[in-house]
Amino acid sequence: MQNRFLQWAQQHASELIAWRRHLHAHPELSYQEIETAAFVQAKLHEYGITNHLLSTTGVVACIEGKNPSKKVIALRADMDALPIQEENDLPYRSTKEGIMHACGHDVHTTCLLGAARLLQETRSEWEGTIKLIFQPGEEKNPGGASLMIREGVLNNPSPQAILALHVSTTLETGTFSFRSGKVMASADELYITIKGKGGHAASPHLTTDPILISAHLITALQQLISRHNDPFNPTVLSITSIQGGNTTNVIPDQVKLMGTFRAMNEDWRAKAHQLIRQVTEQVVSSMGGEALLHIDIGYPCVHNDEKLHQQVVPLAAQLVGEKNISETEVRMGAEDFGYYAQQIPGCFFRLGVVNPSLGNTFGVHTSRFQVDEEAIPYGTAMMAWLGAHLSP
Repeated sequence: MQNRFLQWAQQHASELIAWRRHLHAHPELSYQEIETAAFVQAKLHEYGITNHLLSTTGVVACIEGKNPSKKVIALRADMDALPIQEENDLPYRSTKEGIMHACGHDVHTTCLLGAARLLQETRSEWEGTIKLIFQPGEEKNPGGASLMIREGVLNNPSPQAILALHVSTTLETGTFSFRSGKVMASADELYITIKGKGGHAASPHLTTDPILISAHLITALQQLISRHNDPFNPTVLSITSIQGGNTTNVIPDQVKLMGTFRAMNEDWRAKAHQLIRQVTEQVVSSMGGEALLHIDIGYPCVHNDEKLHQQVVPLAAQLVGEKNISETEVRMGAEDFGYYAQQIPGCFFRLGVVNPSLGNTFGVHTSRFQVDEEAIPYGTAMMAWLGAHLSP
């Protein structure tokens, strides 16, 4: 049957690619995926798959095989695009100014749509129920996953496991990677306002310089990571924006900092938040300033269930061969799939989309990002194959 799944996907490759090109040309930002959701619903309806909206622009559907109550497996795809101006010269480039599918969510949606049709057509040949989750807002807090969970996406029926794929710009087309345990980091946003007392730059003794205070604070925050965290525990704290002052001879009244904090351990994450607050308050107040700190809690780290991983990898190898399966590297990027994996066993894996002959070497979240569309049938077949044959 594995050959049949791949053959089906490859036979329908032109249709799958056409879907992806339509989605790529009509991207929508997080929580605004109205046209995308309508496209998904229309395709599901066309193939006789009942579906409904959840969280405004999310789409949920179920496909029942033989013995529907034997198992429930969820397959998830994200649908939102990014606020990036596309620079690719393609006939299907984005038609929307300043919006682009620069992270492959158009591919993810297409793969799940294709898997849905394949599963629907083969439902007499596998057991259980497959729950399809087309999710909005992966790119923006609080994350569409958290909203859909809150609205009951993991109920009625309740999945025993959930899987999702993501395009990879380090893997060649036709290959996949998997990893057991922690695979992606949590992500929190830092917003700090340092208030001082502005004045003439020639008389700094009459001011409380928030720029100088900011310099000390940034250094102190880096020492927090290097001296309070186990060096074998991956973590990142980066201050990515400093805004204050607008001329050469005036010390401003305040400076605003923004940054990100990433971690792979939830206990350390909570402790680090406390330390960030303490260090910010102590450094700023010791220099005569006032600090306003907001930590916008973001996505949790993505943890792939170990037992599920042990089932998934051999199944994946059956479909594409062991030589086309590798281990995913740990990344400090974030994904709201982590919310699902906190609730039920999850497996987040990578789909290779690189073809060296095409020169598609630009990474995700860039204006020149491209994928090898020949990867889409592989992703489609893998989603359907794993969903149909897992036995959690």
